[in-house]
Amino acid sequence: MGNSQRMYRLTEAFPYLLNRVGVRMGDLFTRRLVTADLTLSMYRVLAALWEKGNQRLGDLAEVTSVELSTLSRMVGKLARRGLVSRGRPESNGRTVRIELTASGKKLVERFIPLATRHEDVSLRGFKAADVARLKADLIAVYCNLNAVEEELNRKFSGSRKRVKRRRRPKGLLKSAAR
Repeated sequence: MGNSQRMYRLTEAFPYLLNRVGVRMGDLFTRRLVTADLTLSMYRVLAALWEKGNQRLGDLAEVTSVELSTLSRMVGKLARRGLVSRGRPESNGRTVRIELTASGKKLVERFIPLATRHEDVSLRGFKAADVARLKADLIAVYCNLNAVEEELNRKFSGSRKRVKRRRRPKGLLKSAAR
């Protein structure tokens, strides 16, 4: 291997480190959610509705990073449990809007302090400015991956394996979209 190529080490690779943190945080928080028979994805749906209010199914899929057909089934389960409701606005009968019910709001509000605690513990020792910068940088990394998506779409343009382009997550720091 030439000197111009940097040495690849899985255990030092950014995607590996990021995934390792995400998986550990997700696993630890899921141990809390199991007491309410919730998955991490279900919690994210409830929390997104709590934060942003009623949403269209497609927008909710974008914010939660859950594939649309999976999200549709999950919303059905949450609706049967009385945690969300589904409806079609009079202005557009083709759109499905998801709304958090009072029971769903009560449940998600039970877990928000625990989610905050997990975040606080994981960021212990970081200065507030460093935390803000880290979050902005992660949003920028997410947006930077659009370039890889575009490459894949060009490469597989004739194929059925076309990758859906993800937009910059709504409501995230505009400064991060560098």
